[in-house]
Amino acid sequence: MSRAVVVVAAGSGTRLGIGDAKAFVPVAGELMLTRALRTVFTLAEPTAVVVVAPAARLDECRALVTAVAGPAADLTAVVAGGADRHASVQAGLDALPEGVEWVGVHDAARCLTPAAQFDAVFARARETGDGVVPALPVTDTVKRVEGDVVVETVDRSALVGVQTPQVFPLGALRAAYAVAVQSETDDAGVFRAAGGTVRTVPGDADAFKVTTRWDLARAEALVADRQVAAGSAPVVRVGLGVDVHAFDAASPCRVGLLDFPGEAGLSGHSDGDAVAHAVCDALLSAGGLGDIGARFGTSDPRYAGASGDVFVRGAVELLLQAGLVPTSVTVQVIGNRPRIGARRDEMQAALGAVVGAPVAVSGTTTDGLGLTGRGEGLAAIATAVVRPV
Repeated sequence: MSRAVVVVAAGSGTRLGIGDAKAFVPVAGELMLTRALRTVFTLAEPTAVVVVAPAARLDECRALVTAVAGPAADLTAVVAGGADRHASVQAGLDALPEGVEWVGVHDAARCLTPAAQFDAVFARARETGDGVVPALPVTDTVKRVEGDVVVETVDRSALVGVQTPQVFPLGALRAAYAVAVQSETDDAGVFRAAGGTVRTVPGDADAFKVTTRWDLARAEALVADRQVAAGSAPVVRVGLGVDVHAFDAASPCRVGLLDFPGEAGLSGHSDGDAVAHAVCDALLSAGGLGDIGARFGTSDPRYAGASGDVFVRGAVELLLQAGLVPTSVTVQVIGNRPRIGARRDEMQAALGAVVGAPVAVSGTTTDGLGLTGRGEGLAAIATAVVRPV
C-alpha cells in the first residue's frame, strides 16, 4: 500500500469552549472524528490510516474507528498524541506501516472535507514529487498592524489560506520533522523549513476547520442543507423547560453549574440550580421523556443537595437510550442577581460540556415586576433541540 493518511484528533478544543476534545464534539449528532474518518475510508484507493487521539481516550477511539472502518479496520492504528500538534503528527508518522510512500496529514476538525480534495492533493503530489496543500484565495482585505495601529495594507493577491489534507513524500516529511527546530502551525511549514518545495491545488470551502462555536454552527447548517438536498433530513424535536427557585441566604449560590460566592443561594431539595434544572426539563421535553420531577424525584434522598449537572447528564443519558442526541440548547435567565454577563462564556462552556452540544445563555430582568423583579427568586427558561442518533 503506497499511501496513508494521519488523522490528527488530539486537540483540546479550548477555543470551541464545549469542554471536550474537539474531535469528539458532535456535528449534527455525529462526532467530527466519525465524519472525517468516514470520508477517508470511502476513498477509492486503499489507504492506511493512523488516528492520533488524546491519551485518555485511546480505547474509545479504537472502538469508534472499528465501527466506522468496517472491513478496512485492519488498515488502521490509533496512537496517543503529544503535547502539541507537532508532536502529535510525529507520533502518527512513526506509526505508519512499511511500504507507505505518500502520506496525507489531515485535521479531524476539518470533518466535512470532500473525498475529491484528498484525491486531488495525492494526485498532484505524485505528479510533482513535492509537498502539496489545498488552498483558497484570501478574500478579505488584510492589514499589517502594530498594536492597534494599522501600518499597511498587505497585497492579498499573493496570499492563500491552506487546508488539509497536506500530502508529502513520507521519507522527506519524516526527515523534516527529525531536524525541525521549532513547532510550525502546519506540516507544510515543517517541510519547507527543511528545504522542501510545497505546491498548492484548489481547496474547497466545505473543508473549513471547526475552531469556534460559529464554525460549529456553520458545520451544522451545512450538514442540514446537504440532508435537505438529499431528501434525508432527520426530524428534529424541540423541548421547553422552565424552573423557578426562591432565594435562600443560607445556601451557596450555584447557577448554570457555576458558583457565585457572596450571593444568596437558591432553595431546593438539590442545589436549586434553576438554569441546570430548566435545561434538564427542556431536554426531557424534547425527547417526550417527562420532566425532572417524574424522572429524578423532587424528594428522593439520593438527590439531596445534588448539583445540577447530575440532572442534565441524566437527561442526556435518557435521550441516548431513546435514540436521540442534543444538537443545541438555549437558556434565558430571568432575575436581578447574580449577574451572569461577565461569566456568560464560562457558563456556556460548563453547560455545553455536560450537554455535549452548544449551549447559548442570555439574561434579562423584569423591570421590578413579579418575584424576580422584587428579588425574591430566579427563573430560567430553556429550549432544547434534539435529533435521532
